[in-house]
Amino acid sequence: QVQLVESGGGLVQAGGSLRLSCAASGSSFSNNDMAWYRQAPGKQRELVASISSGGSTNYADSVKGRFTISRDNAKNTVCLQMNSLKPEDTAVYYCNAKVFYRSGTTVNYWGQGTQVTVSS
Repeated sequence: QVQLVESGGGLVQAGGSLRLSCAASGSSFSNNDMAWYRQAPGKQRELVASISSGGSTNYADSVKGRFTISRDNAKNTVCLQMNSLKPEDTAVYYCNAKVFYRSGTTVNYWGQGTQVTVSS
């Protein structure tokens, strides 16, 4: 089992910044691929950014150049730095851990989500 706890959401004006953090426990964090997803009202959950166990990153086109994902394996945390925020970034943001077990099974774990609201 993996537990993920997000923090750092809130209300910010357009053009502002927020930093989301996700604290993980219950597994070998450094071996997990980590990601941030978001879900806006009436829309499907979408991938925002991901970072592999090896540190490779991937971003949705809509956030490239504005968001940065990072991980600290010593602290078992993954962060999402969000700059130049836009109203369309408003959503609930979820931390995701993809855990690879020795049995060959891959399991996705999710945090409870944190609300990000960007006012115009």
